[in-house]
Amino acid sequence: MSTDKNQHELPSSQSFKLTAISFVHAYRVNIIGLFMGVMFGFLMSRAGATTFDFHAKMFLFENLQLMQVIGTAVVVSMIGVFLLKKYQINSVTTGMPVDFVKKPYQQGLIAGAFLFGIGWGMTAACPGTVPAMLGEGKISAIFTLTGLLLGTMAFGVLQSFIANKGSITDTL
Repeated sequence: MSTDKNQHELPSSQSFKLTAISFVHAYRVNIIGLFMGVMFGFLMSRAGATTFDFHAKMFLFENLQLMQVIGTAVVVSMIGVFLLKKYQINSVTTGMPVDFVKKPYQQGLIAGAFLFGIGWGMTAACPGTVPAMLGEGKISAIFTLTGLLLGTMAFGVLQSFIANKGSITDTL
């Protein structure tokens, strides 16, 4: 009985097709997320949310275009959440029901919102716009991203410190 090496090989086009199908199936959640993130960044860029001048003018009440974009996003989100709850929609990626769990009030929310507002006013960038700014090549967004990461780390350390009743050895 002779064994031929090429006996079990598929034609190149069929092999490529099967590889592409298996890749898309295995990484469909990541592909959908990447596509939605790119579209979100593009829409933010087109709306002016990645432009420092629009943020500055919004805070000075000189140009309310960005405030209108934010207001529109809030209204569209409210309608979307209402419809998701009403029709009990399943997630596109996992197929599981979308769940809306109310988070309890935490004591530091007001102080955190205040710090968020100060950071947004100082950097003219909200955390959601930083990746889009980096995608546009705005180097100053690196400093904002660094501040976001350091602030998040500081929050984690402080929260651990408070949870451990002031013991610094358990937080590091």
